[in-house]
Amino acid sequence: MVVLGVDPGSLNTGYGVVHCDSGKVSVLVCGLIRLHPGLGHPERIGEICRELEQVIVDFKPDRLALETAFLSRNVQSALKLGQVRGAVIALAMNKHLVLHEYAPREVKSAITGKGAASKDQVAFMVARMLGLGAVPEPYDVTDALGIALCDLLRGESREPFLPVGKARKGGRSWSKFVHASPDMVIQ
Repeated sequence: MVVLGVDPGSLNTGYGVVHCDSGKVSVLVCGLIRLHPGLGHPERIGEICRELEQVIVDFKPDRLALETAFLSRNVQSALKLGQVRGAVIALAMNKHLVLHEYAPREVKSAITGKGAASKDQVAFMVARMLGLGAVPEPYDVTDALGIALCDLLRGESREPFLPVGKARKGGRSWSKFVHASPDMVIQ
């Protein structure tokens, strides 16, 4: 099973691809799509989609796990985040990926056991669960990896959003940026 986790943002979008084989979990790639604030919002959405599409082509995930929107007092920020999420959802459906969505508290609970865990706690546990020597930075990346791990832990029990047609199977197990020897075993 290969899962792409996405922590969407209009300026910084984190992503992480994790691979689970026979209960052993490893990172295939993780990174940050950092967008120039001078770009228009439509241009930023286009860049996010192009970058994530390349990750999908390169690593062939079976599923995409996405963080749900959180309540924001800034209406414009909430609308922009909603547009980014919509574009990522459309990309997942167009690439025939099964999609699961997770609230931030659900991800924190799955990773640390506490729904109110801090970003530091989540980052530390993600690195530990994946057997990484160092904690990836920034938090957008560890959040994306945490979302992918949450999907591995809880995804089978959730109702997925199924794309039209059949979800893609398989995935490659080579690493472009990050490779870890996993200590984590999923039962």
